[in-house]
Formats: sequence, structure tokens, C-alpha cells
Amino acid sequence: MNEAIGVTEEEIKRFYVLHDQKKEIEQELHQLKKKFHQFLDGSIGKERKGEIIRGDYQVHRQIRSSSNYMPEVTVQKLDDLNLSDFIITEKRPDTEKLEAAIKLGFVDAATFEDCKNTKVTQAIVVKEVKQ
Repeated sequence: MNEAIGVTEEEIKRFYVLHDQKKEIEQELHQLKKKFHQFLDGSIGKERKGEIIRGDYQVHRQIRSSSNYMPEVTVQKLDDLNLSDFIITEKRPDTEKLEAAIKLGFVDAATFEDCKNTKVTQAIVVKEVKQ
């Protein structure tokens, strides 16, 4: 068994302070990135790679692009062009209907217990309690 680990008030306070600083730092980083993008948009153009050099520091903007096909429109066009070989038919359970059938007693929940994944997550929230 695990040995009991003590948690001090100072550790909780430190977590609280660091978490608060993290939020402030992320907000400041967001503002600086926005300023850099605005500068580069104005001097080089939107969606163009570029750089800013000031003293010993360099800001380099990269441009990444990705594209994907809109499923409904693409499937419709493939159907229209008789290109059904390019369409994937996917069998998936209708979990909403299954859950409803279980609640109504039409399906035994135990039958599907080994088919179900349950995801459990943990979160730490620290608040300052004024006394």
C-alpha cells in the first residue's frame, strides 16, 4: 500500500499562487502573440511567413495550412458521380437509442456491460478560503 503523503498549507498556497500566475502569463503571451501577428500582417501581409529581429531576439512566424473534405457535401458529390467506391460506410452503435432502450427495460444493461468504456478524469481545484 502507498505510504500516506502529507500535504501542507504552504504547498496548497504555492499551487494556488502558481496557478494564478499561469493564467496571467498565458494572457500576456496571448496579447504579445496577437501584437506580433498584427505587426507582421501590416508589414508583410496576412497569412505570410516572416520575422521580426530586435537586438538578440527573433520572432519567426510560420504558416501552416491544412484542408479537409466536408463529409456531407463530398459524399453527395461522390453519389452524384456514381463514385460510391470512394465512400466509407461505417457501422456504429446508436448509443442514444441503446441507452433509451436500457432505461425503458427493452434491453438488459448487463448484456452490454462489457462493451462500455467509462472514462474517469481527475481535476485539482484550489480556492482561497477567507476566514
